[in-house]
Amino acid sequence: MHWLSLAGLIVLCEGVGLMGGRWTGPEIPGWYRTLAKPSFNPPSWIFAPVWSTLYLLMAIAVWLVVNSPASSARTLGLILFILQLVLNLAWSWIFFRKHAIGAAAIEVALLWCTIAATTLVFSQVSTTSAWLMAPYWAWVTFASILNATLWRLNPAAA
Repeated sequence: MHWLSLAGLIVLCEGVGLMGGRWTGPEIPGWYRTLAKPSFNPPSWIFAPVWSTLYLLMAIAVWLVVNSPASSARTLGLILFILQLVLNLAWSWIFFRKHAIGAAAIEVALLWCTIAATTLVFSQVSTTSAWLMAPYWAWVTFASILNATLWRLNPAAA
């Protein structure tokens, strides 16, 4: 039964990625290609494998928390996890679908704080879960810097 819940959480997390990808994919060859980008902007092909891996790690992290003994930290961690997952999806909508780079920069800062809180609360429940969230937190740190730089380089698109 535990493995079935892991499968469900993988589907949930990867499903969020697929939903965001539906808004992102069509914009890559069009709108996103027209933006001025910094020298550290990764090639577009890197995002799908990175995000797929991060969603898998997040699913495993939350699965470990779900299967830990009930506690206030566990409950708070699960609430924060769902909140950051919603914010993760919202960023794709704001940035790629609405082309609102400035609003996305503000939203990703909120996402970053929520990932931080989730990771810190997860660490009280499962050290492994916190470590599994660390690459995601690091990537969103990079994505936040990239988003802010894109906002600065493309003021008309903000």
